[in-house]
Amino acid sequence: MSLHIIKGGLIDTVQDGGRRGYQHLGINTGGVMDHFSARLANALLGKELDAPVLELHFPASTLAFTRETVICVTGADFTPLLNDAPLALNQPVVVARDSQLKFTGVRQGSWCYLSLLHPLKLEPWLGSYSTHLKGETGGFKGRALRKGDVLEWAKAEDLAPRLSGALTHTLPWKAVGLHALTGDELCILYGSEWHWLTAESREALLHNTYYVLPSSDRMGYQLTGEPLKAAHSSQLVSSGVSFGTVQLLPNGGLIVLMADGQTTGGYPRIAHVVSAHLPLLAQLKPHEGFRFCLADGAKAEKKLVEQQDYLCALQQTCALKLKNWIHAH
Repeated sequence: MSLHIIKGGLIDTVQDGGRRGYQHLGINTGGVMDHFSARLANALLGKELDAPVLELHFPASTLAFTRETVICVTGADFTPLLNDAPLALNQPVVVARDSQLKFTGVRQGSWCYLSLLHPLKLEPWLGSYSTHLKGETGGFKGRALRKGDVLEWAKAEDLAPRLSGALTHTLPWKAVGLHALTGDELCILYGSEWHWLTAESREALLHNTYYVLPSSDRMGYQLTGEPLKAAHSSQLVSSGVSFGTVQLLPNGGLIVLMADGQTTGGYPRIAHVVSAHLPLLAQLKPHEGFRFCLADGAKAEKKLVEQQDYLCALQQTCALKLKNWIHAH
């Protein structure tokens, strides 16, 4: 009862909702890059929203299942094939023993998520299963998955009778009415050092088109666009930062801290991407462009609450649907 890595990917890791409460010790939150898509995968299987998932980046791993289970793939569309047949996104699928899942090309997005009905046998670190790559701990052996890795299941249920000899069975429910995977416009809130920008640069920030640089990673997305200017050359004492903090670099460029970003930084914090739009930012590919727009706190909170309400309702509904399907067969 295990999951085998037949072919290693670029940077595929075990992640969950993140490791919270240790930033004061210099340990970042980590966790998934696109929290909406990861939670969606779990919700469609009726699991806890922040349960561990596999976060995949293209080129992604090829996986083999040694026991029947139910899977769900969400987030980026990497053209998934299950036993060489197209696999539906955002919809639970029952897979047979010895089935193989592979990803053959990028259609949209940067991060793909695989949730499994049966939990993996993993040890948490500081209350989280997320892989801390710098600290080489958490997740699966504290590192990205490699060819030959075997991830054991903590428990499993015999689903073979439900397949009736078929290799796969797509369950009759799926997520609909989802937000766009990527966005042309990302909302931001004023940062503590917003006023450090010149008036012209504040205006330019909201009218420029920014592009994600290929050097971007889980720590931060570096942006290229018209350089911005600070109104003075004051030095900032190293201060707290978080996922979504927009920092002004000495050369006038911008970097947005992502899931593995540090806990403190010395660059001016001119803005913060609202939490509900972090998934849109995370899914941007290198050279894709977008613009910033200002939002107030009430609007940002409303967007996040709407996402959470949707996922909670979906999770409860799908948990009941899956339970009824298993008992009916």
